[in-house]
Amino acid sequence: MKITILCVGKIKEKYLRDGIAEYSKRLGRYCKLEIVEVADERTPDRSSPAEETQIRRTEGERLLRQIRPDDFVITLALQSRMPDSVELSRQIEILGIQGKSRLVFVIGGSLGLSDEVLSRGNDSISFSRLTFPHQLMRVILLEQIYRGYRIMHHAPYHK
Repeated sequence: MKITILCVGKIKEKYLRDGIAEYSKRLGRYCKLEIVEVADERTPDRSSPAEETQIRRTEGERLLRQIRPDDFVITLALQSRMPDSVELSRQIEILGIQGKSRLVFVIGGSLGLSDEVLSRGNDSISFSRLTFPHQLMRVILLEQIYRGYRIMHHAPYHK
């Protein structure tokens, strides 16, 4: 299975790039991993709700251009269901058994995802009701995908 992390913006902090590189390397034995970044929009200070909606739409259009019709898409959004690590692992495993060739996790920018991207998702998950920086979410997501594969293979990392 190919897993794609589709996200808004670039990672500037070295410690985050190092974490992403580490989990990408670890995942190499379990799946083909691809990280696709689309450009983010500058958000002005004290932006209006209309400006924020337009920013999400613009970023959303960029994200949607990267999604293929046959992709299984999981969006990351605050108000979504919160699976535990075992449930996420099982979902990835089932999608592989069903023959899904590409699983796409979508991480929005600082304002979240547009309604259009959320509508395209086949599923939507949240890691917490807490708000995390979208750059840090890449590391957290990669760690959970890695943990999921370790769970599938009954490896000791899970505990």
